[in-house]
Amino acid sequence: MTGARGRFPFGLVALLGTWGLTRLLLLLFVFKVYVFPGPDVTSDVSVIYQGWYEVLRHGTFPLDDVTWQYPPAAALPILSPALLPFLDYAQAFFVLAFLADFVVFGLLQYAGLRAGKTLRGAWVWVIGVSLLGPTVYARYDVMVTAVAVAALLAGARHPRLMGALAGFGAVLKVWPVLLLVGAVRRRAWAAAVVTAGGIVAVFSVAMPGAFSFLTFQRDRGTEVESLGSLVFHVARQYGWDGQVLLNYGSVEFLGPYVDLVSTAALGLTAIAFGWLLLWRLCAKRFLPHTLADAAFVAVLMFTTTSRVISPQYMVWLVGLAAVCLCFRRSRMTLPVGVVLAACFVTVLEFPLWFSHVVSSDRLGITLLFVRNGLLVIATLLAALKLWRDTVSEPAATLPSQAARTRESLASS
Repeated sequence: MTGARGRFPFGLVALLGTWGLTRLLLLLFVFKVYVFPGPDVTSDVSVIYQGWYEVLRHGTFPLDDVTWQYPPAAALPILSPALLPFLDYAQAFFVLAFLADFVVFGLLQYAGLRAGKTLRGAWVWVIGVSLLGPTVYARYDVMVTAVAVAALLAGARHPRLMGALAGFGAVLKVWPVLLLVGAVRRRAWAAAVVTAGGIVAVFSVAMPGAFSFLTFQRDRGTEVESLGSLVFHVARQYGWDGQVLLNYGSVEFLGPYVDLVSTAALGLTAIAFGWLLLWRLCAKRFLPHTLADAAFVAVLMFTTTSRVISPQYMVWLVGLAAVCLCFRRSRMTLPVGVVLAACFVTVLEFPLWFSHVVSSDRLGITLLFVRNGLLVIATLLAALKLWRDTVSEPAATLPSQAARTRESLASS
C-alpha cells in the first residue's frame, strides 16, 4: 500500500503535466505562433463558422448555405464566441474549444479516481487529442464530445441526467443519440426525448430554417477520406473519369458510380444499426461499463460506414474510448489502442499530407487504406468484445490449483 501511495502522486503529476504541455502546443498552433504543416486547419473557424455566426446572430439559420448540415442546437457553439467579446471570433472559439477539452479531462480525471475506475481513460484523452493535432480546436466537435462524455459518466447513477445530456448532444450533432443504445432505464430515454423535443421546438419557433440541414445532408456524396472513397482512389489509377471537388463543405468525389457507392455506404450503416438492434435484444448482462462500451461500438460503426470520415469525427471516438477505459473491467483496451493508432494516421493524412490524398497518389492511398483499415479492425474487435461480454455465456470458472489440492487432501 505504501508503494502504491508513493507512485500515485507521480502518475497524477505526469498526467497533468502531459495534458498541459500538449494543450499549450495545440494553442500555439491554432493561434499560429507556430505553423502546423499542411492546409490551414483554422480556416473553417475564421471563414465558415464566422460566416454562419453573422447569419445566426440575426435570428435565422443559413437557409441558402448547403454547408450548414447540423441540427438546430449547433447554433449554440457557433454563437458561443460572443461570450468572449474582448477577443476576435476565431480567438474566442479556440479558447472555448480549449475549455471544452479541459472539461473532458477534468471529468475523466475525477471519474478515474473513484472506486472501480482508473486514470487510463484520462490518458486516452490526453494522448488521442494530441495525436489528432490542432484540428481538434478548430472544430466544434470537441464541445459536443464534452457533452457526450458527461452523459456517459452520469450513466447508471443518474439516468435522467444522462438522458437529458444525450438528448442535448443529439440536437448539437445527431451522433450522441447513439449513447442511448446501452441504456436500460426508461427514465434515460424519456429525458432524452423531452430534452431534444423541447430544444427543437424552441428553435423551430424562434428561428426559421431549423430543419434545412436534413436536405443538405441527404444530398452529400462520397468524401475523399471515407471508406467508400477507396473505390475511387483506386479507380483513378485505371482511368476513372470523375472529379475531386469541394462539394457541400467537404472534398468529395463526383462522377460515375458515386451515387452507387454512397448508397452502399448507407446500406452498411443500416446493417450496423441492425446488428446493434440484434445485440440489444440478445444482451443478457448489463454491467457498469456496458453503457460506455455499447456507445463506443455504436459510434465506431456509424463513423466507419459513413459517407464522410472527417478528421474531427475521431474526436468522438477518442472521447468515448476514454470513458470505456475509465472502467477497470471494460474489455475495450485493444480496440481503443487501434483507434489511437488510427488517430496518428489521421493527422498524417490530414492536414499533413492531404494533397496526396486529394491527388490519389501512392502515399495518399496508403494512408487511407491504413487509417480506414484500422477503423474497420477496431469496429469488428469492439463489436466482438461487446457481444462476448454481454451475450455469450461466461466460461465456467475452473477451480484453482489450491482448491483442487484441498479437495484431494480432504478425500484422502
